[in-house]
Amino acid sequence: MADPEPDADPLQTGGFLRAVDRVDETIDGWWETLRGHALVDRIYYTASEAADFSLMWHALGVIEAIIEDDPMVAVKVSAALGLESALINGPVKSLFKRNRPIHETDRPHHLRQPRTSSFPSGHASAAMVAAAMLSGHGNTVAWYALAGVVATSRIHVRIHHASDVAGGLIAGAALAALARRCLGR
Repeated sequence: MADPEPDADPLQTGGFLRAVDRVDETIDGWWETLRGHALVDRIYYTASEAADFSLMWHALGVIEAIIEDDPMVAVKVSAALGLESALINGPVKSLFKRNRPIHETDRPHHLRQPRTSSFPSGHASAAMVAAAMLSGHGNTVAWYALAGVVATSRIHVRIHHASDVAGGLIAGAALAALARRCLGR
């Protein structure tokens, strides 16, 4: 009896991972049409860098707390982001040893190159947590739109694969639901 084709059973680990890689390559190919445009590059590189260490989200939590005249807004956003970071950038990334995308040319703008596993995207998970916490005070569409820009910026700058971002968004949504239940909005 001949061995089955390597992708014959997509539920096998090897076949599944090859399928994920093909999807990632396809999405990266589509994304290539956006790379190299000065304005698009500036937007995505700025979003990616501003969200390093969730600094942008913490700052937006403080601004929202000032607007709402309620310091607990900032405390809750930062607490939720702390939980997200501790889990995603600690044990979750340690479970996966995925390499980051190869970037063969110079980037048009400076970016910090993380040394952790590529899966899942911490920028994407933090963006979902922050958007969920901040949207409790209004502007839901704007918060999630900003989260989408931050998450997809990681594909644009080639620091994450599309599946890393999808995994981060899913993990972030789950953590956001937990944070909202435990901390309130």
